[in-house]
Amino acid sequence: MSLIFIFLDGVGLGLEEQSNPFFNVKTPFLTSLFEGKSLTREASGKEYAEATLLALDAVLGVKGRPQSATGQTSLFTGVNAAAVLGRHLRGFPNRLLRKILAEKGMFLQLKSSSFTGTFANAYRPDFFQALKEGLNRRFSCSTLMTYYGGLDFRNLDDLRNGQAVYMDITNKFLREKGFKVPQVSPHEAGKTLVNISRGFDLTFFEHFITDLAGHSGDYNTAAEVVAILDSFLESVAENMDLQRDILLVSSDHGNLEDMSSKIHTFNPVPALVMGKQRHKLVSLLAGRQDITGVLPAILGALSTTREHGRGRQC
Repeated sequence: MSLIFIFLDGVGLGLEEQSNPFFNVKTPFLTSLFEGKSLTREASGKEYAEATLLALDAVLGVKGRPQSATGQTSLFTGVNAAAVLGRHLRGFPNRLLRKILAEKGMFLQLKSSSFTGTFANAYRPDFFQALKEGLNRRFSCSTLMTYYGGLDFRNLDDLRNGQAVYMDITNKFLREKGFKVPQVSPHEAGKTLVNISRGFDLTFFEHFITDLAGHSGDYNTAAEVVAILDSFLESVAENMDLQRDILLVSSDHGNLEDMSSKIHTFNPVPALVMGKQRHKLVSLLAGRQDITGVLPAILGALSTTREHGRGRQC
């Protein structure tokens, strides 16, 4: 069994309202999964024929709006980072959150349990130059957990060779910046991600343009992002072996689902799980019911399949 974990930055489960692009934009793939419903709170808490959709708390018992640094640290370590810090922290992790990521990051925990993992995102050349200068600069939680986990980062050559996916899925952002990379469709990007995943127990992909679209306040931008995401997820599901493998899609906090404002929301976030072997992962997620349960559920699901002779050991 292999598991693909797609992290969507800033995607909560909103209501069936005009301000929610997940409700108003046509998402044929997601709608087909949820028996005609959209990716909304009304669709959550249910087991469907091909998927399960849970709602996970992102507030974590701490006053204030959920933010990226604490939310992602919680998601990627299983530690309630907001409670440890005593507040929600936006943007990039501070020294304390870096310490948590260095000690309990997802890739480090995978290695400790003898599982293999990879980060499928491609990085630009300026990132590698910044990394040579040390960790004094601001780096995201996903970047730091990859670094602390001892994994290699994928570059634009990997992207050109079909061995990486860029954060916006289609490479539009890179092309607008003048980088010579191919334009790809969401379906092509989804197939690439699945091909990468075949060599690892866990493959992680981060899509943070969702949060940027939410902060933009531009509904047309949000609608385009949602449509691309739906096509991408459809391709991932179509190309996976869902008899054996698992797809998990989750987030750190809400934002994009409410375009009536440009700020984060208090909404729960989705845990969308697909695959015939998903039931152990779903039961573990349901037992915790917040974003700190995501990593323990991943490790638990991988361990269960290995015990039953379906895992891929190092």
